[in-house]
Amino acid sequence: MIGGIIGIFVLLFLAIVGLLAFVFWIWMIIDAVQNKGLTDGEKIAWVLVVVFLHCLGALLYFLIGHPKRDTPLTV
Repeated sequence: MIGGIIGIFVLLFLAIVGLLAFVFWIWMIIDAVQNKGLTDGEKIAWVLVVVFLHCLGALLYFLIGHPKRDTPLTV
């Protein structure tokens, strides 16, 4: 009984994480296509990286290819 309930919660948690990863992946594809700071060749390369490497590619684009803020944040 307890194992079944824990299994359901684990499955629910993994489903939520998977959905969030999928949304992040789609968001990074759209962002790579619309990024005005990249040339057309760079856009194509980043889209291919994100599409073929899935979440790892999306994370790489977010950390490396995603444009940085021009102005520093002030407190």
